[in-house]
Amino acid sequence: MTKSTMVKAHSGEIPRHNPCAQCGTPIAQPDWIEPGEGRVSYLWTCHACNYRFEAVAIFDEMPIAHPPLAA
Repeated sequence: MTKSTMVKAHSGEIPRHNPCAQCGTPIAQPDWIEPGEGRVSYLWTCHACNYRFEAVAIFDEMPIAHPPLAA
């Protein structure tokens, strides 16, 4: 999946203006978004100080309803 596809898939949930973990400058949007089970990872790059860092959002897991294996 390309970066643009990944961003479009989560466009309603993208965090904006996250402060840089090193210098505090707001970053418009993450460079990369990687969803996983119960979490979403965001890769950020600060263009003011060139610092790169990852932030992870962890969600409460909801029970997954499994379809029957045989009818």
